[in-house]
Amino acid sequence: MAAPMLRWVGRGRRWTFARVDGGSCHRREAPTGSTSNRIRGRSSVAQQPLYTTQKPRKGEHKWAAVVGLEIHAQISSNSKLFSGSQVRFSAPPNSLVSFFDASLPGTLPVLNRRCVEAAVMTGLALNCHINKKSLFDRKHYFYADLPAGYQITQQRLPIAVNGSLTYGVCAGKKQSQVIPKTVRIKQIQLEQDSGKSLHDDLRSQTLIDLNRAGVGLLEVVLEPDLSCGEEAATAVRELQLILQALGTSQANMAEGQLRVDANISVHHPGEPLGVRTEVKNLNSIRFLAKAIDYEIQRQINELENGGEILNETRSFHYQLGCTMSMRDKEGKQDYRFMPEPNLPPLVLYDATSLPTGADPQQVINIDQIRETLPELPSVTRERLVQQYGMLLEHSFTLLNEVGLLEFFQNVIKETRAEPKKVTSWVLNTFLGYLKQQNLAVSESPVTPSALAELLDLLDSRTISSVAAKQVFEELWKREGKTPGQIVSEKQLELMEDQGALEQLCHSMMEAHPQVVMDLKKRNPRAINKLIGLVRKATQNRADPAMIKEILEKKLSS
Repeated sequence: MAAPMLRWVGRGRRWTFARVDGGSCHRREAPTGSTSNRIRGRSSVAQQPLYTTQKPRKGEHKWAAVVGLEIHAQISSNSKLFSGSQVRFSAPPNSLVSFFDASLPGTLPVLNRRCVEAAVMTGLALNCHINKKSLFDRKHYFYADLPAGYQITQQRLPIAVNGSLTYGVCAGKKQSQVIPKTVRIKQIQLEQDSGKSLHDDLRSQTLIDLNRAGVGLLEVVLEPDLSCGEEAATAVRELQLILQALGTSQANMAEGQLRVDANISVHHPGEPLGVRTEVKNLNSIRFLAKAIDYEIQRQINELENGGEILNETRSFHYQLGCTMSMRDKEGKQDYRFMPEPNLPPLVLYDATSLPTGADPQQVINIDQIRETLPELPSVTRERLVQQYGMLLEHSFTLLNEVGLLEFFQNVIKETRAEPKKVTSWVLNTFLGYLKQQNLAVSESPVTPSALAELLDLLDSRTISSVAAKQVFEELWKREGKTPGQIVSEKQLELMEDQGALEQLCHSMMEAHPQVVMDLKKRNPRAINKLIGLVRKATQNRADPAMIKEILEKKLSS
């Protein structure tokens, strides 16, 4: 049976119900994210690079860009912000809608405790001041996927204010230097999400799915302290990691759990700020960076050619790589903010203000939540650097790639190899194969146990480094064999017979007298050539260090 959906008929401004089967509706949404990401429902390593390459802009020395972000994160909660409806991604349309979500007369909001705790925890992690008293407001605007005609938000007195977010931008010729930067956080507020409008171009109609209506959101408003797409992308990625570490939001951008609006303007240094445009609903870190950089360049080109910048809302077309005008904002919309009459002020407590004998289930203690804060990404990076002696940029990579840190730690637990060798193999070989195949860490055919066994074979000098790469390549073929089985079947063990190796080195020196002459003349390439010839003869089963030692002894004698 086809799923019921609310149909919005534009001209008459009325609601009707429609049944839509799987093939009768062509869904079209704002093109702000990667199509492949939406289909797969997860982010891959290669699809979401952290940094973007900045190209010199025309007239860049004369212009300064100002970027501010509004970030909407869906709270990880079993139910919605003001109703008991379940929260579940990709549920059948309009199957998770309560009477309150549909705004039926006589229904009242009931605040979700979990959402409030998530907001407090996020505020503490972002160095915010938590307001012990915050207020809810109604923000009125008419849109099809907002049945009540208003959104419950926190305009006047939000739950958290005046925070900061520190992130690192890679710099230097090889992007090996991490420069810390900080962006101020103006406020964090609780608010309702809206439903989804699904446009049917074939029938010239819009279908409404209210499953998302009323889901709890954290709106994190950043001050305009950013200046380019790279800074915005790294700041959002850092916030995403923090939310995931806290468990306050899954922050999966492919599922719409983290959406970004970017406000962008350009001006001459020393002059007033320019007219800003807003690029809405960016749900990919990569496209966030591209959209901001494109919009900065578009505004510069427009002003240098004698045009003017309109105060408007724009969207980013990921296929064309450009922003497109949606609607102008010159006539500022009056949202008619008013206090929410059905919700009292939200009062929080700390250890000093907690009433004596208060029921813990009826109050929220800020200090108690502070004590439960987990290890944040910045602390994790410091621990990795100190514990394993890795470079800071390596710690950034481990955290930025989804699931990579857990993979690394599991390998460390099971191997005797040095942490630096494990780091090198995970970040170079393992991550390189993932990027070539466009796979997520969870899709890897090589398990942490298999890599740990391979590194043990290498560490015990059972195989050479070249043979180890060959074994890893075999592991990637998903044939279900262990590293030990592969080494045995392909006879990749290092030669243990030193006498046979000495005889082989002697034969090679006799067969290549010119190379030996070059070696006596202290030609550095000669020794490497002889080592290569011996290894080729042993099918890479000889240890290069042992070959070099034998050759040097024979030359000295």
